[in-house]
Amino acid sequence: MPEITFHTGLSDKLGYTCRLLRKASRQGARVRVTGDGAELELLDKALWTFDPHDFVAHLRWPGGAPTAPMLRCTLIWLTPEASAWPEGVPAPRVLVNLGPEAAGDVGAYDRVVEIVSTDGADAAAGRRRWRHYEAQGLALRNIPAPGGQ
Repeated sequence: MPEITFHTGLSDKLGYTCRLLRKASRQGARVRVTGDGAELELLDKALWTFDPHDFVAHLRWPGGAPTAPMLRCTLIWLTPEASAWPEGVPAPRVLVNLGPEAAGDVGAYDRVVEIVSTDGADAAAGRRRWRHYEAQGLALRNIPAPGGQ
């Protein structure tokens, strides 16, 4: 059963996600990040620019496309939720969900991280995801942002 953690009350959802992914990358964790196309595009750009002295290596994979062998060692993958994982690439053990819907096959991961901003619609979607996981009997933990990061 995966550990599901909600990071809530974030005033800078993308900046927080960039810092979280930088930490995961430094620890050698393979992470799949899902969300809608527009949000993944913003995250893709932010990972290049959020810190002028640092870069978080990542890959934006549209799903279904072949992956060049040299890219298969990339730790951070930005993907559509419904896409199958590419063949020949080690499966991630961590999922970060930026989207409004609950993550699909959570049983495939050791950890699921739900990122929730202070935006009203995003917070309401986060509450729906919480109830969805809770109804499945999954253990949930909330980590509120200190000072509304």
